[in-house]
Amino acid sequence: MTPAIVDLPSLPDIIDVALLLNYNTRLVVLSTLILGLASGVVGSFLLLRKRSLMGDALSHATLPGIGILFIAMVMAGGTGKALPGLLAGATLSGLAGVLVVLLIRNSSRIKDDAAMGIVLSVFFGVGVAVLGLVQSMPDASAAGLETFIYGKAASMVLQDFALISAVAILVIVLSVVLLKEFTLLCFDEAYANSLGWPAQTLDLVMLALVAAVTVIGLQAVGLILIVAFLITPAAAARFWTQDFRRMLLLAGVIGGVSGWLGASVSALMPRLPAGALVVLIAAMVFLVSMFFGTERGVLIRYAAHRRLQRKIGRQDLLRAVYEILEIKGETPAVRPENQGIPLAELLTKRSWSPGRVRRLICRARREGLVEAFDDTRLTLSPAGYAEAARITRNHRLWETYLVTHADVAPQHVDRDADAVEHVLGPEMVRELEAKLADHGRAAVLRPFPHSSAHLGEPA
Repeated sequence: MTPAIVDLPSLPDIIDVALLLNYNTRLVVLSTLILGLASGVVGSFLLLRKRSLMGDALSHATLPGIGILFIAMVMAGGTGKALPGLLAGATLSGLAGVLVVLLIRNSSRIKDDAAMGIVLSVFFGVGVAVLGLVQSMPDASAAGLETFIYGKAASMVLQDFALISAVAILVIVLSVVLLKEFTLLCFDEAYANSLGWPAQTLDLVMLALVAAVTVIGLQAVGLILIVAFLITPAAAARFWTQDFRRMLLLAGVIGGVSGWLGASVSALMPRLPAGALVVLIAAMVFLVSMFFGTERGVLIRYAAHRRLQRKIGRQDLLRAVYEILEIKGETPAVRPENQGIPLAELLTKRSWSPGRVRRLICRARREGLVEAFDDTRLTLSPAGYAEAARITRNHRLWETYLVTHADVAPQHVDRDADAVEHVLGPEMVRELEAKLADHGRAAVLRPFPHSSAHLGEPA
């Protein structure tokens, strides 16, 4: 019988992990939870600064420092595996990578993404070469250095927990203290410069915080996956809110929960590495957020798009009906006994199929805008007439404004007005009326001429 690849945990094991009764499990779970909180917060700054690759470049840039400090400690007579020394090397190397990115960006025409790609590949190549030298050293054992590449949370000790906690808490505190400055930097760096703020210094401080989180996350997640831990919680939070402060809080919670669940599942199933599970859980939260997020989720945006399409169809139908009645002189102000219009005549106003017109009319009838309808004619209700008149007037209001203030040719103004009239709110209507009144335009607008023969007629 083939043995199971992953042994299912027993109920006592689940209780032990959930209550953090085991000492090593407690260290690992709490470390990844705190790391997730800090990662979500600083990752939000990276995301809004459009520097998602910076975390990847920075993490790969730490590899040469790890190898070089290992060699230096061995040559000094040590084992080369002192964690503070290795993390110090990773920090120095990572900061060097960040400075190189900023140097390339500020002294050349190369964009951020290209500069980060260059630093990522070059520094990682140097790191691989340095690790090759480490393997060939006769008096040194490089076993265990690969944990910085892939992460090995299970090997954490109390010293690691204390270091991760101290750095993560410091990063969160500094992020809160400098929140106003970082917010302005993320949304409008040019405005910050114009106010005399030290934008470049703030940028370096922000990247230093990213570097700190990256370095302390190497052992838990690894330099390859740490970028996902930085960006995924922030990207997931973006789907739920438009408020930056709420986004920071939500990103920290998502990062913390992902770290806690990933480390807990890894403790229950030791064959599954914690770093990979943390990132997979964060990715699942991202997928749920992407589809069900209340601000930018796919489903809510699809629903909003459908509502807009129905609104556009209703407005186009009512305006087409009103324009036909206007040509015939059968609007309520002229002939209240209007008996409706032929359906065939309505089809000539738009490139509609008969089926689409019937669907639009049926929907308008359910909304009380159509009073009567059969296979050949339709009649608007009083509410439908009022709505059709309002929609037609708003359309001509836009036409007049585009011709008189935006220099749009009358031959094309109908199409341009169509593109904006459906999102025209009452406040904008009043503002446009006021602007046109200031320029001597009539409050009641006549049908706008859409041919070159009538260019001289007033709108």
